[in-house]
Amino acid sequence: MLFDLDNHEGKLNTMTDIITMLGIESSCDDTAAAVVQRINGKANILSSVVVGQEILHAAYGGVVPEIAARAHAEQLDIAVETALIQSGIKLDQIDAVSVTAGPGLIGGVVSGVMCAKGIAAGINKPLIGINHLVGHALTPRMTDSIPYPYLMLLVSGGHCQFLAVFSETEFHRIGGTIDDAPGEAFDKTAKLLGLGYPGGPLVEKAGKKGDPMRFKFPRPLLDRPDCNMSFSGLKTALRRARDLLVLEKGGITEQDRNDLCASFQMAVADTLAEKTNRALDVYKKMANSKYFAIAGGVAANTLISEKLGAVSQQHNFTTFTPPLKFCTDNAAMIAWAGIEQYSAGLVDNMTLAARPRWPIDQKAEPMLGSGKKGAKA
Repeated sequence: MLFDLDNHEGKLNTMTDIITMLGIESSCDDTAAAVVQRINGKANILSSVVVGQEILHAAYGGVVPEIAARAHAEQLDIAVETALIQSGIKLDQIDAVSVTAGPGLIGGVVSGVMCAKGIAAGINKPLIGINHLVGHALTPRMTDSIPYPYLMLLVSGGHCQFLAVFSETEFHRIGGTIDDAPGEAFDKTAKLLGLGYPGGPLVEKAGKKGDPMRFKFPRPLLDRPDCNMSFSGLKTALRRARDLLVLEKGGITEQDRNDLCASFQMAVADTLAEKTNRALDVYKKMANSKYFAIAGGVAANTLISEKLGAVSQQHNFTTFTPPLKFCTDNAAMIAWAGIEQYSAGLVDNMTLAARPRWPIDQKAEPMLGSGKKGAKA
């Protein structure tokens, strides 16, 4: 019996021991494809291909949406083909195709959705649209088989949220950033100091040679009892410190730059640690489990990871941080999220639309405002 892609949105009975999923991710500046299997509840990542665009955006100090979208259109079919070859899986062996349908830079998201639709239609298999944030939130289940529920800190270039994860479709936001995400603040800091792009690893490298106590940067929103965060003012404080050095000395030395990076990084780490402490207290009133997970590119920062792990240990929680290649944007997490939703009988059809905004907790009040395109987060 043929699968009707246009008339099969909603529930689908998929109680099988082995599920094989093709995943596609193109929400920002990484073109990614992966093939992942779930065998008796465990993930088997057969391939994970990521084509970065750092060279294309380096001169601008950040991602240029038009350049990113064009690169996705050129690389998606190559990434998919490479992922299939590396996995040893043929297209007709795929059970379904999952794709990031938002949130993200709309040009890239559209490219990925259209590619996925073409593949799904061509092999007459189900299509599953995945929220990019859900992909990150479920990554610890793919890499460490964490049972539900658990507390997740998603901390990346574009997002920063504390999420209580209860199922593949139930997420409760405990707090998040009201402006810049930490990764964005790292990138802007690197640009202000002439370090290059992407900023996170470069700021961390410079910070290791600096004095974290030299500059007294603020720890934003610690005077508020909630779990919300702010990093825009911290970036502004760094710029003012840099400008003052330039005014006094006519420029900044390499040691000045290292000290600025170290002080900035410590301020971010201290803020995340204290807000994590509060989020764990809130979460303990919601669930009995003792699992805390961190995902997103900023989780790769050694200082931040160590501070968050220490806070988690103080609460007697077990901390899980997926390998870096699955913390940053990748398609394996999209494939796994697709497997979880597919096994729950949730599929889409050819009306699946790309969404620039798509809050993971649909019931929570918008944190970053909203407009015609919906709530930002």
